Amino acid sequence: MREYLLTLCVTAAVTYLLTGPVRKFAIAAGAMPEIRARDVHREPTPRLGGIAMFGGLCAGLLVASQLANIGGVFTLSDEPRALLAGAGIIWLLGVLDDKWGVDALVKLGGQMIAAGVMVWQGLTILWLPIPTVGMVALTPLQGTLLTVALVVVTINAVNFVDGLDGLASGMVCIAAAAFFMYAYRIWYGYGIEAASPATLFAAVLMGMCLGFLPHNMHPARIFMGDSGSMLIGLVLAAGAVSITGQVDPDALRLFDGSEKAAVHAMVPVYIPLLLPLTIIAVPMADLVLAIVRRTWNGQSPFAADRGHLHHRLLEIGHSHSRAVLIMYFWSALIAFGAVAFSVRSSSLVIVLAIMLLSAIGLVILLLPRFTPRVPTWAQRIVPPRYRHKPELAETSEAEQARNAAARAAGLNGSTAAGERHRFTAPRKAGSRR
Repeated sequence: MREYLLTLCVTAAVTYLLTGPVRKFAIAAGAMPEIRARDVHREPTPRLGGIAMFGGLCAGLLVASQLANIGGVFTLSDEPRALLAGAGIIWLLGVLDDKWGVDALVKLGGQMIAAGVMVWQGLTILWLPIPTVGMVALTPLQGTLLTVALVVVTINAVNFVDGLDGLASGMVCIAAAAFFMYAYRIWYGYGIEAASPATLFAAVLMGMCLGFLPHNMHPARIFMGDSGSMLIGLVLAAGAVSITGQVDPDALRLFDGSEKAAVHAMVPVYIPLLLPLTIIAVPMADLVLAIVRRTWNGQSPFAADRGHLHHRLLEIGHSHSRAVLIMYFWSALIAFGAVAFSVRSSSLVIVLAIMLLSAIGLVILLLPRFTPRVPTWAQRIVPPRYRHKPELAETSEAEQARNAAARAAGLNGSTAAGERHRFTAPRKAGSRR
């Protein structure tokens, strides 16, 4: 655990220290696009934050390779090299898009190439535990297609949610923390070395997000851009692919029995791994809704709009910071709830706790829709927006009425004076003649 914490801290420190110089470079390079109609910020903000995050990724992997315990991952597995190769391709594609703009189909092709390179390097899904069936070995073609699809969908889900300051990096950090807890339990609790690459990827991903967050919180001084959002989406997908398709469920040996019964009983354990999109369920829901909405309106699924979940939170009355915190809350509830359910699937306490937190989240989500009548004794406790002061309202209305009457009187006075001036002027002119 100490080596993972050291790797996390080094990654976060390098990312944090590089973000300042990268911001100056982005401003000098002109990577500050004009504000678009769908944007929430009001001032041009530099992008290319993904450069600092990629530097943190390289530094974290370099430090991890020199450590005693987790350094063996680099000699026993090709997955770190596969991750670095795919991350380099997706990062370069994102930098080009942040500076000059890249067509959506070209980006999709680049994402598929990056995923294909990872598959070629050995980071692929080999088998899947299927309920009521057992372990299903995938053919090379099936494993390649499934891996590429999982990587591309995860990248775009993270990219779609990157619309508010600190939103994408915070949500991915929460997902990586939940994923780290599960992967570390598989590796350390059961002694399965095949789970160590996924544990390392999650630790590095947390460091990348934590190092970038101080620069990206509202008001953001720099955006990660596509170079950052696609990068962290790929790293998250790589960890999911690693532990889903490389760890054999039979190695856990939870109980004796047939392979079919074992896989069926372990389905709750593999929920966050077989379906890693449950860890990023909020970005995935946003992605699905965006595709349906744009297709229904006759637009391209890649066309940008202001219909994302974070835009809707702002429309119903939430502030920028509160909207981000609400998205954090739901991401944490789903991610850690899935991990907790995978550990104790039969625990009623976990189910009740998730239901209670969901109810609290719904109340907070709909809070701007409420118009509560706060009693007089609680006026100083609640925020100013919920204070009801009828006397001030009446006073302001009275002042408005007096001002209107004064303006009307002044207008009438000036009109009368004008009339007098118009009728007296000829007499004065006649007397001069």
